[in-house]
Amino acid sequence: MGSTFILNKKQMLSSVRVSVRRAMATNVAKKIDQVQGAALEESCILVDNSDKVIGRASKHDCHKVGPDGNIPLHRAFSVFIFNSKNEILLQKRSDMKVTFPGYITNACCSHPLFDGEGETEEKNALGIRLAAQRRLQHELGIPKHEIDIDALQYLTRIHYKSVGDGVWGEHEIDYILFLCKDVTLNPNPNEVSRVCFVPKNEFNTFLNKLEEPITPWFRLIVENRLSKWWDNINDLKRFYDHGNINTFGSTNFNL
Repeated sequence: MGSTFILNKKQMLSSVRVSVRRAMATNVAKKIDQVQGAALEESCILVDNSDKVIGRASKHDCHKVGPDGNIPLHRAFSVFIFNSKNEILLQKRSDMKVTFPGYITNACCSHPLFDGEGETEEKNALGIRLAAQRRLQHELGIPKHEIDIDALQYLTRIHYKSVGDGVWGEHEIDYILFLCKDVTLNPNPNEVSRVCFVPKNEFNTFLNKLEEPITPWFRLIVENRLSKWWDNINDLKRFYDHGNINTFGSTNFNL
């Protein structure tokens, strides 16, 4: 991806750094929302650097930054949705979210659960896609019958880490899924505060005008792969890479 894709990257990163500093100053006093707090008891799938399952841990333990900056590595997924006009669906995360509240990101980002029905199944990333189907319904209100498992295209995986606000962060093997379809949206306000569709020719301008920061995993995809994938939205199979785990030069994207 050329450097022209993000026209004002330095200003965007500066905005993120300011937001992180503000969050670090206020997070101690922040009271965790009851619904979000209950979700912290769910079990994520712990993996090693090769994405081999090594155990389970609560969402709380998988996102709490340790005294040494360590965060347990776990599986996650990021869904990118494009409508029939080839516009990308973006969301603003609810201010009630524990990690990266109020950040702009792709359509849906979450985790397969260790106890989720079928969500540990690795063949054809079926477990990941089942988890994505569940969360698309939960976060965006997309009816389950509109989310065909086979229509969720698994492109590749990325490994990244971000300590977020210094209290809550992420360290994930993140499965990238694409869904090209018009869907019915009824966002859950506990998860999502705003959604919008953005055409590709306005994407640069949209990002540059944002007052909110963007999530580290979304930024990573934007800076390294999104433009090429978007240009080839009708021929994504040639970009399938299920054997490698991409780091784009580094796994650590702390700001």
